Amino acid sequence: MDIETIRNYCITKSNVTESLPFDDDTLVFKVNGKIFAMINLSGETCLNVKCDPELAAELRERYPAVEPGYHMNKQHWNTIHIDGSVPDSIILGWIDHSYELVTPKKRAPK
Repeated sequence: MDIETIRNYCITKSNVTESLPFDDDTLVFKVNGKIFAMINLSGETCLNVKCDPELAAELRERYPAVEPGYHMNKQHWNTIHIDGSVPDSIILGWIDHSYELVTPKKRAPK
């Protein structure tokens, strides 16, 4: 998987914006002003995604390419080294999970 594939997947989601708020190397994806994914644009391709804390720990144990979130809250964020060791479909699922965590929940009508 490459940066363009990840970018295209992220921006197809509803209400997503992309920007470079930190530097010229870190592409950030937000939904309703909240970050759900970040990817570096040079060097080794790494993706940061938000994750349920219990699942985050489980993924780190299961996949060597998954580490605590670099420069992020290590309980709630994972960094994924995009090195081909994790299937693309699983990474896309992690992006979906992150997006869902930061998307406001719709309340049922009373």
